[in-house]
Amino acid sequence: MKKIIYPLMLLVTLSFNLNFAVAANDKPKTELTAEQRLELNRITSRVEEIKSMDKSNLSKEERKELRKELKEMKKKAKAMGGGVYLSVGAIIIIILLLILIL
Repeated sequence: MKKIIYPLMLLVTLSFNLNFAVAANDKPKTELTAEQRLELNRITSRVEEIKSMDKSNLSKEERKELRKELKEMKKKAKAMGGGVYLSVGAIIIIILLLILIL
């Protein structure tokens, strides 16, 4: 009986997860324009500059402003769509498939 139930439960679980994964990937990916690449490079260089700064001698307000600036730049970079993101469900499915295949 267990030999039938476990594969059936696995099949049902995987089918639900695959449906959600397909629905989440409906947004088409576009290439970055030259202006967007320049903006992304500017954001990257500013972030590196902030990381290399000595923040120990800054006041509380200045550190707050830096954090706010970093958050805004992160939102802009994310809006430009740089990167591939995997959900936890997708990672679990990939691991299970690898285990089953190997």
